[in-house]
Amino acid sequence: MRNVNQILAGKAGKLVTVPKEAPVLEVIRLMAEHHIGSVLVMQGTELIGIATERDYARKVILQGRSSAETPVAQIMSSPVVTVTPTDTAQTCMAMMTQRRIRHLPVMDEGRVVGLVSIGDLVKAVIEDQQHEIAQLQQYIAS
Repeated sequence: MRNVNQILAGKAGKLVTVPKEAPVLEVIRLMAEHHIGSVLVMQGTELIGIATERDYARKVILQGRSSAETPVAQIMSSPVVTVTPTDTAQTCMAMMTQRRIRHLPVMDEGRVVGLVSIGDLVKAVIEDQQHEIAQLQQYIAS
């Protein structure tokens, strides 16, 4: 089973963050531009929240707020559930299932080093299973 550090090593792209004052409209534009479902909300180098598409739907659209005038700090999820680089994909999936979340920031020694999504974890598990099946087939054939 892969750990978070191994999953992050296989990901391309940079971490997308915004300050707490950023308007929600800007956050949604960033998500669309980068084809992602969440953005980390930072105060300097400190992680203070996470804004997701779900937060937008429930806390802006359904409540009739203005995307252009609402700061992301008013809709972000906080405190943030995080993992470490040594946590396994299985541990992360269990956390996501239990807490009904889809994104986990990765913290190492107090700083954000990445983000894993449910899609990243499912991909890693499938690849691990395919590798194991191939090894078993090779063993049986030899």
